[in-house]
Amino acid sequence: MDEALLRSLMPSVLTVLVRRGADFAAAEDAVQDALLEALRVWPDDPPRDPKGWLVTVAWRRFLDARRADTARRRREDRVDEEPVPGPPPAADDTLRLYFLCAHPSLTPSSAVALTLRAVGGLTTRQIAQAYLVPEATMAQRISRAKRTVSDVRFDQPGDVATVLRVLYLVFNEGYSGDVDLAAEAIRLTRQLATAVDHPEAAGLLALMLLHHARRPARTAPDGSLVPLAEQDRGRWDTAAIAQGVAILQRALARDRLGEFQAQAAVAALHADAPSAEETDWVQIVEWYDELVALTDNPVVRLNRAVAVGEADGPRAGLAALAALDASLPRHTAVAAYLHERDGDPVTAARLYAEAAHQARDLAERDHLTRQAARLNAHRPGSRAVSPGRRPWRSRPGPRSRSPPGPRGRSRARAYGRTRP
Repeated sequence: MDEALLRSLMPSVLTVLVRRGADFAAAEDAVQDALLEALRVWPDDPPRDPKGWLVTVAWRRFLDARRADTARRRREDRVDEEPVPGPPPAADDTLRLYFLCAHPSLTPSSAVALTLRAVGGLTTRQIAQAYLVPEATMAQRISRAKRTVSDVRFDQPGDVATVLRVLYLVFNEGYSGDVDLAAEAIRLTRQLATAVDHPEAAGLLALMLLHHARRPARTAPDGSLVPLAEQDRGRWDTAAIAQGVAILQRALARDRLGEFQAQAAVAALHADAPSAEETDWVQIVEWYDELVALTDNPVVRLNRAVAVGEADGPRAGLAALAALDASLPRHTAVAAYLHERDGDPVTAARLYAEAAHQARDLAERDHLTRQAARLNAHRPGSRAVSPGRRPWRSRPGPRSRSPPGPRGRSRARAYGRTRP
């Protein structure tokens, strides 16, 4: 049984039923019934036309459900007769499902769950495992979402930015359960980027590929986190990096900069560096300046403070950090890192311990606890930078504040953006 084939066909089968007049919730239930029937029948009797088979079975299941529903008997006349026999239309309306699942009336969590179910083809159990919630809870969430959008009609173009935000949330959900949500988000975003001519769709795809390429090096064999500066770059997926960079370059060439393209440029500069010491932090700060101008997001400003600390020294990073709200997630962890880089292990150890108590993720909490323990193991009063941490090497002269553009090594200059 080719499960990937079933999942890829599900959106197009669902849209065929919706075009024929089925409301979203009933059509989705009928498609799920057809998928179960396919799992039972196909191993022994595979159809010549899998999509046509699924459409026929799903439509019959929908009609059966309608006829059995006496409370809606008046609607039965409109769906009583089957359409003219023949192959289903070749048009792909999957994009409509994206906009439906990202409808503004849905909460972000419901939009993500509905996207994974309707477009991604995941089961309720798989989505529940990914969210680490009971299957019954996820079933209720999906049912409420389907009821919310059941009467939505598309008479205007959907909001691509909202769809991209939902896919970004899917990517950030993590890797729990038997479905890799990061890989699933890449699959769905690649599908969307092919369907729409939008530079931010390409920017999001590039961002996902560049981040996902570093995944094998992010954890040690014992499951502990490995910071970016300490990762084995030989374990990065160079093919995914090359693909992400190529997609990003094409998007940037259109000179319609957006948030995801700028984030991807930062990720590309990290991927481009042969070592942590050779990272082009000057250009990274400039890309964060672009992001601040685009979003004015406090988390972006926090990440910029880290980059400033690397480009201009930890004192400059601490000054940038001081202007931010201390309640921001990971603010304390960033302060700890910059104080350690500034040669203050006592303050850094205290802040690492505080950050560990604030961390919501177990792996992050363990990492921060180990950082505090490592510094506390040094003899009191020591001002030396801990082993394994590269000492700060100041740059000569002031840092350039020119706009992002061609600079640095030959590979790095590809991420600059040409100004009109």
